[in-house]
Amino acid sequence: QITAEFLKYRSPLVSRYASKEMAYNFSDRKKFSTWRKLWIYLAKGEQALGLPITDEQIQEMEANVEKIDFKLAAEEEKRLRHDVMAHVHTFTHCCPKAAGIIHLGATSCYVGDNTDLIVLRDGFNILLPKLARVISRLADFAEKYATLPTLGFTHYQPAQLTTVGKRACLWLQDLCMDMRNLQRARDELRFRGVKGTTGTQASFLQLFEGNHEKVEELDRMVTEMAGFKQTYLVTGQTYSRKVDIDSLSVLSSLGATVHKICTDIRLLANLKEIEEPFEKDQIGSSAMPYKRNPMRSERCCSLARHLMTLVMDPLQTAAVQWFERTLDDSANRRISLAEAFLTADIVLSTLQNVCEGLVVYPKVIERHIRHELPFMATENIIMAMVKTGGNRQDCHEKIRVLSQQAAAVVKQEGGDNDLISRIKADPYFSPILPQLDALLDPDTFTGRAPQQVRTDF
Repeated sequence: QITAEFLKYRSPLVSRYASKEMAYNFSDRKKFSTWRKLWIYLAKGEQALGLPITDEQIQEMEANVEKIDFKLAAEEEKRLRHDVMAHVHTFTHCCPKAAGIIHLGATSCYVGDNTDLIVLRDGFNILLPKLARVISRLADFAEKYATLPTLGFTHYQPAQLTTVGKRACLWLQDLCMDMRNLQRARDELRFRGVKGTTGTQASFLQLFEGNHEKVEELDRMVTEMAGFKQTYLVTGQTYSRKVDIDSLSVLSSLGATVHKICTDIRLLANLKEIEEPFEKDQIGSSAMPYKRNPMRSERCCSLARHLMTLVMDPLQTAAVQWFERTLDDSANRRISLAEAFLTADIVLSTLQNVCEGLVVYPKVIERHIRHELPFMATENIIMAMVKTGGNRQDCHEKIRVLSQQAAAVVKQEGGDNDLISRIKADPYFSPILPQLDALLDPDTFTGRAPQQVRTDF
């Protein structure tokens, strides 16, 4: 029998990929129970500042925070065409004593926007430890392979040697920048607080009969109960949608980092120098049983592209908000904010798995170095000949001719690079033959790469 959930579209971000904790962070349960907590914070603050709200009313609200009748709420929203008022009515249904003081003085954005800020903060708190674990695993990998020479690539053409660990540090540095960005975005989040319908706090000023100090104190108290240190000093009906830009910008930037790392891994997998983890019973291709496709890295790239595009939503939303607020932000934000955090959660979990199980093939790397190093060593060979009394220009011409001959063997005949054999066979180079092996030692071509790996950020 086919269950109802398989008869309608389900976002793969939740059904297939995201962690339970991030999926819960954007769930209806989290959202609407947070609304109820915010109504309790508001009632407690208003009671403390002298409004006629009883302990019994607050206790009744607290006892029903998690007792949400979602069916009734859906029916109320269908009738009222207003999600916040539907949940006000649903809450008052199980809190008859508190019915008259729930949502007192507030506007819909009191629960809507403040909940969004809580969810954004909690989302960053889920992501940051995951990012830290990725950095930790990759740091271990970089340290392990700090001294292993490998071909560097510029323009995806062989270039001067680096080390496997040093290349990983390029990835690490970007991830550390993302860590800084995510921490800053989280720490700079403020609370909307109690601001009223257009941000003027007029309704609360009326409740407290013109007492400005009490309005300010209520704002401070509710902000503190919600776990924030500061509120936005001014708002319209909503907090500035530039806050959403700031949050999704750092996540999109993280997406770019992950895409670059996983693209590098995919290219290295093609060279058979490095592979991501491959399970014992994993199938790489339904048609080609020998294949070991970098599917995790490909998944990261696929999702990272989606993550990078999501920042366009808050950019455009912030740009078209008229005056104190327009409602064309709402439907878009329901999608873009959740998808950004869910996608970032997925790519970090997958990248951690990749980094924990990266497989390095030193012999393949060594073979690739052998194919290219003779050309890279020519300058060192010229300098060594000059030190033995040779003429720099004569040596350069000799090397040029032999290099072109060796290149023809590689490119036209498909053979191995035989430049060193040609140099050994030419009597002109006999003065340096005893030191030729030392001149071709890959470790002498990596510069300070091993030391850079071990430099603290």
